[in-house]
Amino acid sequence: MRNLTLAAGLLALTALTPPPSAVAQTPAPVAPAPAAPDPNTTTETPQDNKLVIYQLLPRLFGNKVALNKPYGTITENGCGKFNDINDRALDELKRLGVSHVWYTGVIEHASMTSYPVSGIVADDADVVKGRAGSPYAIRDYYDVDPDLAVVVKNRMVEYEALIQRTHAHGLKVLMDFIPNHVARTYKSDAKPASVVDLGALDDKTRAFAPNNNFYYLPGQRFAVPAGYNPLGVLKGPGEDQKYVEVPAKATGNDVFAAQPKLDDWFETTKLNYGVDYQNGRQLHFTPVPDTWKKMRDILVYWAGKGVDGFRCDVAEMVPVEFWAYVIPEVKKVRPGIVFIAEAYNPKEYKTYLTIGRFDFLYDKVGLYDGLRKLMRQEGSTDDLTRVWKEESAGFGSHMLRFLENHDEQRIASKEFAGNPRRAIPAMTVAATLASGPVMLYMGQEVAEPALGAAGFNPGDGRTTIFDYWGVPEHQKWLNQGKMDGARLSPEQKRLRDFYGRLLTLAASSEAIRQGKFYELQDANNLSKEYDQRQLYAYLRYTKGQQVLVIVNFSDTKTYKPSLLIPGAVLQRMGLDPQRLYTFRDLLAGGSAVPQTGLALTLEPLSALVLEIKPR
Repeated sequence: MRNLTLAAGLLALTALTPPPSAVAQTPAPVAPAPAAPDPNTTTETPQDNKLVIYQLLPRLFGNKVALNKPYGTITENGCGKFNDINDRALDELKRLGVSHVWYTGVIEHASMTSYPVSGIVADDADVVKGRAGSPYAIRDYYDVDPDLAVVVKNRMVEYEALIQRTHAHGLKVLMDFIPNHVARTYKSDAKPASVVDLGALDDKTRAFAPNNNFYYLPGQRFAVPAGYNPLGVLKGPGEDQKYVEVPAKATGNDVFAAQPKLDDWFETTKLNYGVDYQNGRQLHFTPVPDTWKKMRDILVYWAGKGVDGFRCDVAEMVPVEFWAYVIPEVKKVRPGIVFIAEAYNPKEYKTYLTIGRFDFLYDKVGLYDGLRKLMRQEGSTDDLTRVWKEESAGFGSHMLRFLENHDEQRIASKEFAGNPRRAIPAMTVAATLASGPVMLYMGQEVAEPALGAAGFNPGDGRTTIFDYWGVPEHQKWLNQGKMDGARLSPEQKRLRDFYGRLLTLAASSEAIRQGKFYELQDANNLSKEYDQRQLYAYLRYTKGQQVLVIVNFSDTKTYKPSLLIPGAVLQRMGLDPQRLYTFRDLLAGGSAVPQTGLALTLEPLSALVLEIKPR
């Protein structure tokens, strides 16, 4: 018996040299597989490089203040700055295996904070969510958030320096593009002189006009959602239900009513891309609508600053024809720039990739939902099989996989999984199932549970994006700017180490970056020790590397399966079924285990990534 202990207690494997009967599980040579498609495999589109994305909000990332007072001011609760993302921070992200950093909340958005010396006034509290405001209620597409600057008048210079600093560390920059809606108080002070502001030339007497930038409700005044009183007893200026907007504009989430509801995106107004929603969704795309041209110019502006890609907010709420127009336009200016769509309708995925020309799409309604159920001990691995089969038409490699982002609940929260170790098998699948991107959200790697309620955040297991706030477990890693993790618990350090090893492996392994996929569930469905509801196994392989991934989603049960890789599948990978092979654990860096049939011990919440090599 040979015992390999992995990840300092987080993962464990006991690999047994099998008896002759186990070796015999690998069949004698068989005839080549028939030409008919195998239902256990997909057609992958190889990627030259696998994107490993780290999402962070600069407002939260560098903040050292731990007060966390709901609706606290920037002075009380503190705020991270562009400059906090310094050389040490970028070195640490690089060591995590990251290739791209998504800086969230960069563009200037509505806020209750003013900077009088710089001519920046606070927005009316009636139409701001939280004290800091939503990063998705854009106030000026051509400016950056003044909260993030050490010297407010130099805020753009400080962001440009961050872009350059990120590039100097061999990392690429992603930022948000929010095309569907803007803050109700939108007005650009930083736009180039040649730019006409959004809405400046609109005919406000018409509910819809092809070249209007907004939708209007002529003759009606905007009304704040009933019951909204953000600052309550503070009784500061603004929370008086007297915000004036006449005529009212349509609200960002397609609400054509003068008074939206509290759970609507009431702080935003929807932009007009030439779709007349109130008259049967008639399309007016010829000539090119004015909003299309304005958005193109905004994207080109940021691309010109060295941004390497855009995460496009609620991309499906904007007509796909716009993306077909604008993405090639921007790529003419900056070839290789990446476009990622926040998309939720699987029926339209292929449309947004082929017609819309996106490089990657969110895999929320698919792998995330399946893994979430497994992490909550509610689903089965059948959900994972369903996902890759639905994506087997060739777009699986264009899906961005993740377990957390700013919209989703934290794994460690009681509202999601509670136990952060449940991410070990799930994140392994997310990172290795296909060659497309994988993403990690700031604090996920140290089990941030998002405790407590913040401004316009009820304490639902999500880290607030609306308030000035500290992220407590992340702040333990931050350690007052030392970024050495000295305040993390041993378990947190092991978890962070796991994420780093996994992401580094996902980006460096040829089989994971570019390989084909073969699922082993059917091949092992008769094994009594192989619980198909809790265990999940598959192969990723190229001519140069063959890798086996197997995970255990159970948080209570240890399994000891004798895993079967059929001879025909070995041949598919270019391996000889008659030879003996070693299996080296790439995830743990363990030594090779010589055997053919795989007799394994899979501890609860464990994951193995085994490279197959001839003995």
